[in-house]
Amino acid sequence: MKDFIHLFTQLDQTTKTNTKVNALVDYFNTANDSDKLWCIALLSHRRPKGVIKTAQLRNWAAEIANIPLWLFEDTYHIVGDLAETLASVHPNTEHKSDKNLTEWINFIIEIKALEEEAKKEKILWAWNQLDQSGRFAFNKLLTGGWRMGVSQKLMTKALSKSTEIEESTIAHRLMGDWKAEETTFHDLIMEQKEEDLISKPYPFYLAYALEQEPSELGEVDDWQIERKWDGIRAQLIVRKDEIFIWSRGEELVTHQFPELEVLKDILPNGTVLDGEILVYKDDEIQNFNLLQSRLGRKTVSKNQLENAPIIIKVYDCLEYNGKDIRETPLNERRTILEDIYTNYTSEVLHLSECLQAKNWEEVIEARKESRATKSEGLMIKRKDSTYQIGRKKGDWWKWKIDPLSIDAILIYAMQGHGRRANLFTDYTFAVWKGEELVPFTKAYSGLTDKEFKEIDSFVRKNTKERFGPVRSVNAELVFEIAFEGIAKSTRHKSGISLRFPRMLRWRKDKPKEEANSLEDLEKLLEQYG
Repeated sequence: MKDFIHLFTQLDQTTKTNTKVNALVDYFNTANDSDKLWCIALLSHRRPKGVIKTAQLRNWAAEIANIPLWLFEDTYHIVGDLAETLASVHPNTEHKSDKNLTEWINFIIEIKALEEEAKKEKILWAWNQLDQSGRFAFNKLLTGGWRMGVSQKLMTKALSKSTEIEESTIAHRLMGDWKAEETTFHDLIMEQKEEDLISKPYPFYLAYALEQEPSELGEVDDWQIERKWDGIRAQLIVRKDEIFIWSRGEELVTHQFPELEVLKDILPNGTVLDGEILVYKDDEIQNFNLLQSRLGRKTVSKNQLENAPIIIKVYDCLEYNGKDIRETPLNERRTILEDIYTNYTSEVLHLSECLQAKNWEEVIEARKESRATKSEGLMIKRKDSTYQIGRKKGDWWKWKIDPLSIDAILIYAMQGHGRRANLFTDYTFAVWKGEELVPFTKAYSGLTDKEFKEIDSFVRKNTKERFGPVRSVNAELVFEIAFEGIAKSTRHKSGISLRFPRMLRWRKDKPKEEANSLEDLEKLLEQYG
């Protein structure tokens, strides 16, 4: 258990990707197979569920600490983490346990079926066997409140480094409804499977942001110009009469988009296409927020299929007739792609059109039409470029439109996580509706560390009310909020949701009375929604 606690501490105390990967690699290189399996399960949100009610834990912790429950609750609101509060209020103990991660998880699974008094006895015994860091980790296992900042892709990368198995293979093996109680590390990760090769994707080729004037790229005729679609980039693979869809994050997402299953009977075996998954309804592309309702789900409901039907808009061909054609120049791959689109038609297969431009001025004008076409800007690709690996500068460029922005007022603040856990860095913003302030978005990025510290000081001095870890503050500070898109929303009081909101700048020059209104947001919604 101490090795897992050490891993958890390392992950919690850094925001650096490489540091997290290295910590995971060290753990996977030293832990026993059963502990490795449970670590993977926990990071994949496959912990034992429904073991105990948190209200019972809070009562027992207050009782053993000999403090009233209200004092425990106040402490919890200040700390902001239940597992940490439970661990901290417990009287110090010299007892130390040598149980490993698997043994503690089995202990938790076994108490699930017990009556309340028996559960209490077992949990109090466990708390007495562990020091504070051990209790913290044990409580996390009980409550499921993991915030380790580890994505599936990051964990896949670490497992790949530890096992020397390709990331795409690891990602495929981690998919599906597996349970740690019903498999082994060897069967899940190490065992070679034939389907690994069938479903294997190619590394994605990524573009650099265009920072210079497009005319500096040379003759416009040397470049292929396309829309940059605002969806989920994906590789669609058809091999041996099966279909596989991989996201750019190297996650296998086939089950999330059942509409595309028909393509396994339409496209020839040995076909791999690169494209964008988009919601397409009423004969036009819809906003990303509608696609978002389809993401991260194990099953897709009939209602979601009807409300957010998807297509894949393809813009490259990487494999044809079972042959890797990535070294073929883009203009020749484009010819093959157009032939596929013409000969193997389907309502869910769309072709990303190339824009015809006589000069760069026409390209600039086309970029201005991006929001009207539900795109993020333009892609500019050299016609003779090969399909490379990762991000390479020179051949592929993305030229995104400038973000929309609105001036808003800070009304709520909450403490951050990781290295910002002691600072108020997560904010809620509002705009005017007459003389009332209406909350409409949250944001937590875009400012400097110095600015965050300055705002933290303001929050502590200007708190009006406390709601657990959240504080309402005097409505005085104005910020320019940038965002990529705007859409209607029934979930928000304002009726509006934003895509990728972040703080562009702190408007110290602007009084709160000059912040924007809900009417201003509605005008943007009417224009760009």
